[in-house]
Amino acid sequence: MSESVTVRSCAAEDRDAVVALWTACGLVVPWNDPASDFALALSKSSSTVLAAIGDGRIAATAMAGQDGHRGWIYYVAVDPALQGRGLGRRMVAEAESWLAAAGMPKVQLLVRETNQRVLAFYERLGYARSPVTMMQKWLTNPSL
Repeated sequence: MSESVTVRSCAAEDRDAVVALWTACGLVVPWNDPASDFALALSKSSSTVLAAIGDGRIAATAMAGQDGHRGWIYYVAVDPALQGRGLGRRMVAEAESWLAAAGMPKVQLLVRETNQRVLAFYERLGYARSPVTMMQKWLTNPSL
């Protein structure tokens, strides 16, 4: 990237670029509509989507949210052509800072079984596996 990278909160007009990045990074699955996830995060004061901007475009993202007890990080994505340059580490740090400013004492994230290659990245950032079983129930019909 020829210019310095800045991080800012996304706005509605960033949606298409963000969804394209998430798709390019393999984060999109049939049962989650990324455009809806983006819009929902921006519609609540308890969540945000952060973007790293470089060379006039979105190079990386991290979605952060909190439930009043803990913070969560989702959709950490770095343009595949820019991976390995510290942008992922920076986006996680930015999301952690956003959550700390919201008063969250801890942060958690989920890694899909199909994305095991990212575990070492998070472990290098101080994340550890939790001895828990995550369960879910759909309150609406997921679009498959």
